Amino acid sequence: MELTLLGHSCVLIEVAGQRILIDPGTFSTFDEITDLDAVLVTHQHADHLDMGRLPALLQRNPGASLHTDPDTAEILAREEIPVTRNQAGEVFTFGDLTINPVGAQHAVITEYVPRIGNVGLYLTAPGEASFFHPGDALDAEVPGDVDLLGVPVNAPWCAVKETVEFVRRIAPSAVLPIHDALLTESGRAFYLQHIKGFGRDGGVPVHDLHGAGTLTL
Repeated sequence: MELTLLGHSCVLIEVAGQRILIDPGTFSTFDEITDLDAVLVTHQHADHLDMGRLPALLQRNPGASLHTDPDTAEILAREEIPVTRNQAGEVFTFGDLTINPVGAQHAVITEYVPRIGNVGLYLTAPGEASFFHPGDALDAEVPGDVDLLGVPVNAPWCAVKETVEFVRRIAPSAVLPIHDALLTESGRAFYLQHIKGFGRDGGVPVHDLHGAGTLTL
């Protein structure tokens, strides 16, 4: 498995002969990405789905299918963009790659902001590391061990104490920091210090791809 962080929560994954892009949002750089088999979207917020750049992404990747949570699928259907709905528990595959959608709702931002759908993505393939991208929620149950966990570092909807408890609950072998576009460099380092030091007893390995290219697992 090879993972490339393209900014914020956008991750390019190459595994089991498949090339998958997750959450191409406004804070991410994916304008040169081609040869995709699928584009997966956890939820409709612009930092996870850039509607302005989505048509060009799909045009560059005519063989890629688009899969989103049900709420986002309704929006795309109104724009006459072909899309498949991800529902929790409805597993789908690309060759030997299995994708298990988990969860249903975005985390609470404030009581004044209506909640929307959010479906996390648990990816597995025979002989490969497993990867879980939660989108913007920390409450999903993952149906298996997680080798690499995408960890939202900072957001209006979470605090570092919640992030640490999320990592401890999922108990991954290592974490990949995501969802960090709102942070300064010094602030980001502070968050990562807490995640690394307290994500499990004795600490959890952090694969920080911020400006660092591709990780091979």
